[in-house]
Amino acid sequence: MSEILDVQSTLVAFVNDTCFDDLPAELVARAKRHIIDTLGAGLVGATSEVARDVTQFILSEGCLPLATLWGRAEKTSARNAALLNGIASHALELDDTGGCDHSGAVVIPAMLAVLPLCDKPVSGEEFITAVVLGYDVARRVLEACGGYSAHNGAGWHSTSTCGVFGAAAASAKLLGLNAAQISSALGIAGSLSGGLWAFIHDGSQSKKLHAGRAAEGGVLAALSAQAGITGPAGVFEDHWGGFLKTVAPASAQQQALVAELGQVWKLMRCSIKPYASCRGTHAAIDATGILLDKMATVAEDVEQIQVTLSPFLQEMCGDEKISTLAAAQMSIKYAVAARLVYGHAGLDAYGDEQRSDPRLLAAIDRVSLQVDPTFSADGEPEVTLITKNGRRLTHKVDIALGAPANPVSDQQLRDKFMSLATRAVSVAQAETLWFEALRLEAVDDLRNIEKLLHRA
Repeated sequence: MSEILDVQSTLVAFVNDTCFDDLPAELVARAKRHIIDTLGAGLVGATSEVARDVTQFILSEGCLPLATLWGRAEKTSARNAALLNGIASHALELDDTGGCDHSGAVVIPAMLAVLPLCDKPVSGEEFITAVVLGYDVARRVLEACGGYSAHNGAGWHSTSTCGVFGAAAASAKLLGLNAAQISSALGIAGSLSGGLWAFIHDGSQSKKLHAGRAAEGGVLAALSAQAGITGPAGVFEDHWGGFLKTVAPASAQQQALVAELGQVWKLMRCSIKPYASCRGTHAAIDATGILLDKMATVAEDVEQIQVTLSPFLQEMCGDEKISTLAAAQMSIKYAVAARLVYGHAGLDAYGDEQRSDPRLLAAIDRVSLQVDPTFSADGEPEVTLITKNGRRLTHKVDIALGAPANPVSDQQLRDKFMSLATRAVSVAQAETLWFEALRLEAVDDLRNIEKLLHRA
């Protein structure tokens, strides 16, 4: 058996053997925050144009109604639910980041989708354990590809390419698959991986589908393995057709799959997004707010805002197009201008009316981007604010709000969740969801949580 085949076996054993008692208390608390945050993002995302359009044609095909569609009255198959709830969770750029990258929008929809297929009621402890494992596997696959900037810089969208492995692992754990079946699920997931950054050039909507496809692929992989379909036991092996050799031939680091298993929990590095935009814009939003406060100035007095950034961030968030919601949410110029004009970069800063606001468009024209090749691909941008009377100040935020070292507060998280969830379900449902998430490890049957996602 080769070294890399042993890596897959080790990873499978970790998924198979880990139980709730192995999880540190801080990790459990963090997992609950990411679960409720994802549910909020998915509920409001269900009201988005892209989620509604895909849901309409998927439901028109007909299927056995098993799994809940978040924020809707209908039910659908497990695979369809994973797809549609994953799309909804990622549709408005409000889901968490720092995992595969968007682990919550992939792992959690997949898990709730297979809930009706489990042989027995799933407890909160079991659910939290599977969530943690899904996040862990998804991130480890990304790190085995060489990390975020290497893999995404090559044109792959890691939420989809790597997230499918996390969805497969979490679904397999929840379904109670044995080690051989978990290995097959991971092997099959490798063949269902995909997702390209081509959307970035014209503001198209394909990015929104990626989380859903990864969630659906993970469910399909786990259910296939459960049905006896075998997947390659050496999917990460360094041979022709292996996942890493195929998608990351120049940057693969296979041992990252198992480095410090059970010691370094990858969910602990994930961020909760306070803004409705690409995570790459967040530090610039923070820096703009800090500069406005430090200089005690207002939008009308700002002559120019200069953003100095890395070539990688320029490729990802430097596009001038803002005509569509998808394009605006990926634009660092839009994010900075929104913070300047509206005082925030939340969901309400990205509506149709806001995107065509003359004040916003004028502010965007006052934001300039300067690429500095010495800036690290993983580094944050530097913002310089220049006022009309000639004052000038520069600031750089190295740790954006929402990151583990600069987390949103419990009150900020609750405010975000309630503001989003109540656009799809009643205030009473949203409040009960919040309460149940806080005590999730004490919940005996996750179906009681799933019911709260259903719009009456």
